[in-house]
Amino acid sequence: MKSQIVSQTQTSMLISGVVKITYDKKDDEAIIKYALLNLKNDLTNVLGEEVILATASKNSKIIVSTIDTSLAKSQKNYELLREALNKKEQYIITVFEGQLQLIGSDRRGTIYAIYEFLNQIGVSPWHYWMDVPIKKQAEIYLNESFFLIDAPKVEKRGFFINDEWPAAGNWATKHFGHLINEEGEKMNPFNHLYYEKLFDLLLRLKGNFIWPAMWSSAFYDDDLENSKLAQEMGVIIGTSHHEPMGRNHQEWIRNHEQYGNGEWDYENNQVGLDKYFREGIERSYQTEDIFTLGMRGNGDEAMGEGENIALLEQIINKQRKIISEVTGRYTKETPQIWALYKEVQGYYDKGMRVPDDVTLLLCDDNWGNLRKLPSQEKRDRKGGFGIYYHYDYVGGPRNSKWINVSQIQRTWEQMTLAYDYGVRKLWVVNVGDLKGQEYPLSYFMDLAWNPEQSLEEMEGYTKN
Repeated sequence: MKSQIVSQTQTSMLISGVVKITYDKKDDEAIIKYALLNLKNDLTNVLGEEVILATASKNSKIIVSTIDTSLAKSQKNYELLREALNKKEQYIITVFEGQLQLIGSDRRGTIYAIYEFLNQIGVSPWHYWMDVPIKKQAEIYLNESFFLIDAPKVEKRGFFINDEWPAAGNWATKHFGHLINEEGEKMNPFNHLYYEKLFDLLLRLKGNFIWPAMWSSAFYDDDLENSKLAQEMGVIIGTSHHEPMGRNHQEWIRNHEQYGNGEWDYENNQVGLDKYFREGIERSYQTEDIFTLGMRGNGDEAMGEGENIALLEQIINKQRKIISEVTGRYTKETPQIWALYKEVQGYYDKGMRVPDDVTLLLCDDNWGNLRKLPSQEKRDRKGGFGIYYHYDYVGGPRNSKWINVSQIQRTWEQMTLAYDYGVRKLWVVNVGDLKGQEYPLSYFMDLAWNPEQSLEEMEGYTKN
């Protein structure tokens, strides 16, 4: 069990009144521009008093810093902090000489330290999306011995916004649909204003990865600020199992006539599709984004009759060559996934393989039951394994839209089984348009952070 911020004791640190927070001005903009500002505003709402951000540490109650900054190095306990922070996205929350220290091993580690502290003092990750009131309290106490160190056990953790119309689409139109593009037209409502709120939720849930809305949306093309914002906030973007090479399906629907003969058919339109794929890599290769390999049929269907293994191998080989040519690096240095979704798993089962550096994204049966897990001898592959899981599903024999049909107990059973079998590279869950899935999504993200927790340790979930 992790440490908890406590009630008043004889040896406790008090946070109250006007609070000064010190940060390093050379820290990452994801911290300074977003998470730190949220800390200031949320703490102000909790205490009802002014919170001051400053770059000088004198008389500060709270220190926020990434471990490699000058501010962190100036702390008297720096050597202890540096030795302890030895994992990606790790953080320490501790009290030292009357100051609260929120220290991360990297930018996301520091962000998670901020949001863990806010969560413990009564600011729910869902305070915007579910209108959860912020708990007011004039004083916050922490034991002088308070020390919390934590890091994720699954490398990439996130969710997929899908089937987003009409519910999320109409809601986004009402709240964020007023932006006008350079042509004087209203922009798609899934724009950077929407994604700023969504990315904030993802990070507060200690996630780092997202497949953005794609039914009638093109994340990269609808608003050029979307991708920029993701990088600024520290969010990794991917594209779904049938959107290869950093391209959104809607981009093909809207612009396919510009690429060769306009057919989504690699045998008959290789030159056009190679151009389309290349543009996706050129647009995003300098980000943290993950590229999906392969090719399914147009509109989330099988690529065609038969197994198509030889053709799919040809496609993936060419895609990897394009990645290397565009980036100027070895292909293995760029994160890639191959999703074994629906018919594609059949290709794998019949012997098709991809290079060892590619993450194999295993999938459930769309109803929360895993279809495949890696054997013992395959678990140490460099690219590792991931899971694409479903709370929302639209397809035969019936839809499960806007309602979760996977019990928490089954999610725990299936996903801890995946973890035990070495599936630790990427966990992504399809939550549809988000609303209505708040409870299971919170559970999924907590479990992805630490799958070694038992059902009993996942406090609150089994009591509801």
